[in-house]
Amino acid sequence: MMKLTVEPLTAEAFAPFGEVMSTATARDCYTINLGTTTRFHEIARVDVADEGGTPIISIFRGTPRPMPIEIKMMERHPLGSQAFMPMAQQKFLIVVATGTDTPKPDDLRAFISDGTQGVTYAKNVWHHPLLVLEPDSDFLIVDRSGPGNNLDEIDLPLVDGRPVILDWPVSG
Repeated sequence: MMKLTVEPLTAEAFAPFGEVMSTATARDCYTINLGTTTRFHEIARVDVADEGGTPIISIFRGTPRPMPIEIKMMERHPLGSQAFMPMAQQKFLIVVATGTDTPKPDDLRAFISDGTQGVTYAKNVWHHPLLVLEPDSDFLIVDRSGPGNNLDEIDLPLVDGRPVILDWPVSG
């Protein structure tokens, strides 16, 4: 059985796949509204304009998957980035794959958000659909609406006849 180790989510480790979003990743920070609000400006970039796409904001509500978590499929969005930000500071798991060709189990990397971090998947980055750890986990989503096919899905090959298992929960 192949187990995929979960790593802490850092900007450096996640850079090949997109951007980590948090107040710490703001490109600028300043006070507004007569000093009552801090603006964490441009925590991530939105890339959705290919083939006439426009940015949209949605809320996704996730439900935990049965344990052990099996990584059976991946998806990507060739025409736009896709951002996920937890709305209640809940931790969540992130599985991504290197390269742009069909990913193999050895291409996978797994991360855990500390609950204050979100992610923006860059265009064409293979990622697993939402992996939440708590019931009814809501996420603010920024992604693309518009013409064209912006979703590719693939089934991952089995390893020794079994799906890849996420090595979670992490002991120690």
